[in-house]
Amino acid sequence: MSHSYSRIIGTGSYLPPRRVTNADLAAELGQRGVETSDEWIVERTGIRARHFAAPDVTSSDLGAEAARRALASAGIAASEIDLIIVATSTPDMVFPS
Repeated sequence: MSHSYSRIIGTGSYLPPRRVTNADLAAELGQRGVETSDEWIVERTGIRARHFAAPDVTSSDLGAEAARRALASAGIAASEIDLIIVATSTPDMVFPS
């Protein structure tokens, strides 16, 4: 009997180029009258920096670049893929992600 199986042969990720540190964020929020600091943010969240996409860039744009990188990592063409799994908490629209 032949067994079918699946395996992960490549992964990819992508972050938008705009990196905002806590100091950057604190300065921006300070101009709006909100007081915070790197220490306050790190103590409560553990986050030191985050990446922001441009207004015209969607989650699916980021996912498409991550998929390209996964294909390159696996060394295969898109036509060789049977399944793509997408997981996000920030979809372009409510359904489907």
